[in-house]
Amino acid sequence: MTQPVVFKQSFLIAFLAILQAVIPAAVAMASLYACTKLWGRVFDPTSAPMVIVAVLCLVLVQPPREMSTQLTSARTSAVVDVVFRWMLLLVVLLAIGYLTKSLLYPRRIFLTWAVLTPVALVLVTLAMQEVMRHFLMSVFDNRKAIIAGYNDSSLELARRLKNNPSMRLEITGFFDDRSSDRLEMDAAVDLVGTLSDVGEYVKQHRTDVIFIALPIRHVKRVMNLLDDLRDTTASIYYVPDIFVFDLIQARSGEIQGIPVVAMCETPFYGYRGVAKRLTDIVLSVTILLLLLPLLLLVAVLVKLTSPGPVVFKQRRYGLDGREIAVYKFRTMNVTEDGGEIRQATRTDSRITKIGAILRRTSFDELPQLINVLQGRMSLVGPRPHAVAHNEEYRKLIKGYMVRHKVLPGITGLAQVNGCRGETTRLEEMEARVNFDLDYLRHWSPLLDIKIILLTAVKVLRDDKAY
Repeated sequence: MTQPVVFKQSFLIAFLAILQAVIPAAVAMASLYACTKLWGRVFDPTSAPMVIVAVLCLVLVQPPREMSTQLTSARTSAVVDVVFRWMLLLVVLLAIGYLTKSLLYPRRIFLTWAVLTPVALVLVTLAMQEVMRHFLMSVFDNRKAIIAGYNDSSLELARRLKNNPSMRLEITGFFDDRSSDRLEMDAAVDLVGTLSDVGEYVKQHRTDVIFIALPIRHVKRVMNLLDDLRDTTASIYYVPDIFVFDLIQARSGEIQGIPVVAMCETPFYGYRGVAKRLTDIVLSVTILLLLLPLLLLVAVLVKLTSPGPVVFKQRRYGLDGREIAVYKFRTMNVTEDGGEIRQATRTDSRITKIGAILRRTSFDELPQLINVLQGRMSLVGPRPHAVAHNEEYRKLIKGYMVRHKVLPGITGLAQVNGCRGETTRLEEMEARVNFDLDYLRHWSPLLDIKIILLTAVKVLRDDKAY
């Protein structure tokens, strides 16, 4: 949606878009050619494996559709996006190899290619971004824009445009019916005139884009302003005052041609959800295989040191607030799962000796890797609470149930920020929920990786686990 705001459509834009679409396939093919030559194999560009690789690259390893998004996104985001798309391609290739009962290429060629190609793709992607940024910035002039309506949203829009010169948009001024004194405007903000002056200003001054940032309740004023602007060729965009809402994963779209704005939604849609699920499966299987001897040892110790089941199942709320059974190594002499559950305390007599060690090291949570493979949990997400605690806190904390818009996690943003252990005060649970909602607002694959690494560090020196 932002591309026409930044760049006028032209043959150059279309050519660059086509070039970017074919570059990943070209890089992957060139890399495969180099790997086959490296290992002394014959390279056949018309073979079935080559065609499959080319098609998958054209479908899966593509940059964002909007060129303006590529030019303004952080380099780190571009790298993560390329790596995750490449991982998805490899999974599809391995699935094809499994279904056909054969590898597309000998293992050494495939592994070499799988490791070297994403490095080449990242380098080429970053280089293309720099080339386009410098080339397009010299070809296209800055576009002039004005903002009708002064509020937090319009002020933030102007600030971000100013801090991102790659957007090529220059805000020439604000229009509002209130005076600058009443608005308490910053000295750097230019109030050009009132809303009734917008139409005449556009006629007399070059204006490419008009942002209307009036509150939704002022729909009549918006309609009047649109009528005044019908005699102009400027692009017009409505900017809702999003700061009056507590939005989670807000994005715009349409349903059968009707524009809609998501105000509270899961971050795991489209390829994001696929990437999240594939990461959960691959890492869970890897961890289970590596720790299998330790898991068996823990199971034996739990069984021998106290009566009761090895694995304790407790009802908790999962995705969309549906009940799930969460697995843990039993660490207590009791297995509470009723309407009232007493939280564990530092000197809790219910905790067994081996249970204290398991809780201290968080090893008691390892059976939840099975929950992850079942699709009931994720490696990273809001920690699930017992049903009894959920029913208690959902009445006390605003937005508590929103944390269930995603799968619960074995670890989460709240846990790596110290919010774990007993919650003796309501404020402590509120802090957990706030971190969970921040995770929903700002999720990215990089954030998940960061949380997993921080969890490994926290496990070794956390004094709140008991």
